[in-house]
Amino acid sequence: MWYNSFLSCLSLKGSGLKRFLQRPQNGYYLRNFSVKVTSDDINVDKRTLVSAERKQRTFTDRSQLKYARRLVVKLGSAVITREDGNGLALGRLASIVEQVAECHHEGRECIMVTSGAVAFGRQKLTQELLMSLSMRETLSPSDHTREDAGSILDPRAAAAVGQSELMSMYDAMFSQYNVKIAQVLVTKPDFYNEETRKNLYATLSELISLNIVPIINTNDAVSPPMYIHDDSVVPGTGKKGIGIKDNDSLSALLAAEVQADLLIMMSDVDGIYNKPPWEDGARMIHTYTSKDRDQVQFGQKSKVGTGGMDSKVNAATWAMARGVSVVICNGMQEKAIKTIINGRKVGTFFTDHATNSSTSVDVLAENARIGSRVLLQLSPSERASAIHTLSDLLINKQDKILEANAKDLEEATKSGLAKPLLNRLALSEGKLKTLSIGLKQIADSSYENVGRVLRKTKLAENLILRQVTVPIGVLLVIFESRPDSLPQVAALAMASANGLLLKGGKEAAYSNKTLMELVKESLNTVGAADAISLVSTREEISDLLSMEKHIDLIIPRGSSDLVRSIQKQSQHIPVLGHAEGICHVYIDKDADPVKALKIVKDSKCDYPAACNAMETLLVHEDHLSGSLFTDICNMLKNEGVKIHAGPKLASHLTFGPPPARTMRHEYGALECCIELVKDMEDAVEHIHRFGSSHTDVIVTENDTTAKKFLGIVDSACVFHNVSSRFADGFRFGLGAEVGISTARIHARGPVGVEGLLTTKWILEGTDHTAAEFNEGKRNWLHETLPVN
Repeated sequence: MWYNSFLSCLSLKGSGLKRFLQRPQNGYYLRNFSVKVTSDDINVDKRTLVSAERKQRTFTDRSQLKYARRLVVKLGSAVITREDGNGLALGRLASIVEQVAECHHEGRECIMVTSGAVAFGRQKLTQELLMSLSMRETLSPSDHTREDAGSILDPRAAAAVGQSELMSMYDAMFSQYNVKIAQVLVTKPDFYNEETRKNLYATLSELISLNIVPIINTNDAVSPPMYIHDDSVVPGTGKKGIGIKDNDSLSALLAAEVQADLLIMMSDVDGIYNKPPWEDGARMIHTYTSKDRDQVQFGQKSKVGTGGMDSKVNAATWAMARGVSVVICNGMQEKAIKTIINGRKVGTFFTDHATNSSTSVDVLAENARIGSRVLLQLSPSERASAIHTLSDLLINKQDKILEANAKDLEEATKSGLAKPLLNRLALSEGKLKTLSIGLKQIADSSYENVGRVLRKTKLAENLILRQVTVPIGVLLVIFESRPDSLPQVAALAMASANGLLLKGGKEAAYSNKTLMELVKESLNTVGAADAISLVSTREEISDLLSMEKHIDLIIPRGSSDLVRSIQKQSQHIPVLGHAEGICHVYIDKDADPVKALKIVKDSKCDYPAACNAMETLLVHEDHLSGSLFTDICNMLKNEGVKIHAGPKLASHLTFGPPPARTMRHEYGALECCIELVKDMEDAVEHIHRFGSSHTDVIVTENDTTAKKFLGIVDSACVFHNVSSRFADGFRFGLGAEVGISTARIHARGPVGVEGLLTTKWILEGTDHTAAEFNEGKRNWLHETLPVN
């Protein structure tokens, strides 16, 4: 049987094969072997059978949990029991069953440790008891048996009734997914008796080999509740074990004995906190190692379970020490099991071999908040000084920056990164020089950013109200393939006194790390090094988007897919940005041909990967019979631009360019679409229908037409006789930009420092009270005062 199981896994490679070979099969596993894999055969040398007692390494990172093949899922009483303690939460339980069934069909070996028999049995017995008591209650209204029915029932009797009912329900639920289950009832002595212990694990191994999901429950009908204290040495064996006090310790013991890859302990809390989560200062510990034990304070246990949070931590650390990775999570969270296996930051992950020593993102965010307040307390000249320092470092250390960027380009090329992304990834001396100049502009214009008075009103005598600018707080900027974004955004954050978290793409890892070192160096000069940090841990973006307590604004910079994904996922944090840059250039009938050629060429060919590059060229139909249309097409072809024809243009041409698949497309490369329009109004209609409200241009010598176009086109940037490439914070004189927003609230177009500020109201008086105005003792003035 073992040999057949081994043959079924010959397709596994590398670490996956190694983990298979180290998995127990009927109490044994392979150790001290070498594997040689070719396209024709697989040879396993120096096979050594050893007993199942071993200590393996746990997974070092959540991203590795997808490789877990053997799972133990423990369902706490609080997860599957209704809040009143009587009966089961069937909807929640059905969701968990569905997830276990999915894991089973993926080829994972699943074992469930479940509570719930007592609660299910209590519900059934309470109904029977109330039926038998209904006459007595009618005759004696003072009889309170109805209210106390659940609490007077013997839990052993309830367990006896509930066990069969619970398994029937599990069988019905799993049968919907064609999964077979088997019940295994255990008691504490089963683990202390060597013979029954071996029989138990032989049974579990046999069930797993038969593709059956074992469901394990304590036999509470015949044994006392398992919260009695046990010695750490198993009686009669001399072996160190874990005291079986509840299903937490039971699941840990089982996971260790069957050498599970992952134990998921589902409770009614989100994970492990440094103190009870309802207390002030409680902070969730996302990754727990044994050294974190002293940081945790424990509260009360669940009202329906036998194990508290201290029990769960003890059980988890015991299993962790024996090579089992553990996650304690909230079983009431939707799709918790699948989310954990997919590597998302759900619950508390237990490992003693964490490879990433970086500061957690929670701490980075807290530091950014504190750092923002440090920046706010600095003088404008001190903030400007830090930006000037960063600007100088970009030039003084450009060799180091370009060396790091070369590594990124080399690896990105090998991995087949798309050409538009490669273009965005590349840095050069010219780019760094432009960056440096832009940062100096930011510094020189930063003196009146924070604390600027926007409005000043004299409400009454000696009662002055001011509205002043203040930083938003903590920003999260997510960008891909654009390492030049990092110093730009960092400088804007300094100028606006905002804390900042940066999450860059892995394709720019070397460049981003080098640039962040320079940012830290510049911040150190003013004592605010923690205000800006690069998130270098393997945090999923979706996890960062759920940190509404730490992050105030998210700014994505990258592909339309990235921006759309972030806008969709971020439910509680506002997102500033644009999903697409579908920019149009309209050649009016009164356009100057020389200007038109020049503007079209620059808009498309200067930097095709930019979001402000032209994607659709709209041409007045009168030009189709003239030379301008032909000249534009020839110019684009000479520049290597692939042309697609819109429906109207295609209908006029017998042998024209291929038709565009859609009129709403951002090519991001040397490609564009050309379409015909009847007049300026038709062009505007097209822009409103297919555009993205980013940047749209009219080329015309007719001032009346231009003025109307500029007034009615509903985009963030609307231009007359200039290239669309001018839609840029640096070119606008903003110094740099954190992005371009097509939103209609807060900031729109290229977003510089102004878009990173909000306001607060400051009111100063002497001894004013609202009652005095109600009683007529004081009078309102509401007099507008000059802000300076």
